[in-house]
Amino acid sequence: MAYNEDSSASGPDEPWIQWFCGLKGHEMFCQVERAYIEDGFNLYGLRACVSNFSDCLDLILDRIGPEDSDDSHLTQSACTLYGLIHARYIVTTHGLDSMYNKYAAKEFGTCPLVQCNGQPVLPVGLRDEIGVDTAKIFCPKCKSVYQPPPIRSRNGHHSSNGGGGTAVDGASFGTTFPHLFLMTFNNLVPDPLPPNSAYIPRVFGFRVHQSAHRQGGGGGSSGYSALSNNG
Repeated sequence: MAYNEDSSASGPDEPWIQWFCGLKGHEMFCQVERAYIEDGFNLYGLRACVSNFSDCLDLILDRIGPEDSDDSHLTQSACTLYGLIHARYIVTTHGLDSMYNKYAAKEFGTCPLVQCNGQPVLPVGLRDEIGVDTAKIFCPKCKSVYQPPPIRSRNGHHSSNGGGGTAVDGASFGTTFPHLFLMTFNNLVPDPLPPNSAYIPRVFGFRVHQSAHRQGGGGGSSGYSALSNNG
């Protein structure tokens, strides 16, 4: 989970969940309701996923404060546990409502494809298992999955979401969320891209024929045969 040296411990008066969701790179997370976390039924099977499960839960629920949890490993484990709880919460009615508000505000970002004209995207995991892959963004218009934009650290440098300490685990969102979200709020499903919206490569106004990418590196007039004068 995205906990690193740029992340400071929560203050004595700041709830842990609020601190976690406020970390740089955690903009896609919503705040899970305390009552949901306190219901043991919702946490079934998660005890085996992290070490010190009870201590992690106490930290998340502010039963112990940051001054009682100087162990960075405990904080890292608590971040992992919260991510797994978050993946379950966002497919509940209340969780979907929370993510709806973030989607409406474009807090998940917009599709990088020019033809999608700033279509809001949704977070998605390509796997449901922890530690396998990082979170991605799914565009409901072009139906494509992209890497999130890089995170800008405090020193002004960019950190890749493709790996490393600042990457958000895809299991925090899971494979189901964006599709269930669009099934629930089907009024948000955009019209698909029209068939003629694909970008067409051109050289001096001529469309580049597909055969151009299969030809050898020869020069001369052979290059002109790969140009089409239609459209």
